Amino acid sequence: MNVNIQTVHFDADEKLVEYVTKKLQKLPTFHDSILKVDVFLKLDNVVHNIKDKVAEIKVHVPKHEFFAKDSTKSFEESFDNALDSIINQIKKRKEKLAV
Repeated sequence: MNVNIQTVHFDADEKLVEYVTKKLQKLPTFHDSILKVDVFLKLDNVVHNIKDKVAEIKVHVPKHEFFAKDSTKSFEESFDNALDSIINQIKKRKEKLAV
């Protein structure tokens, strides 16, 4: 599984990168053949004072792609919400294929 973490409008500290990487290690338990995972961490509304933290996750598997995006006041919370959504998508897709 190839993991690519990109940050937009800021530089991520080591703790945030470790947090994301550690959480992504759980993904292979839900799907055997994950090829690549792209994570985009962005600061939204940079022009205004309100800066939402946006996390986007794209998971590439053979013949399919899962995508989730979430925005909250912390990167960890945004990432967790998006990851939960990805996990749910993977589970639903496996149920459809099993039927």
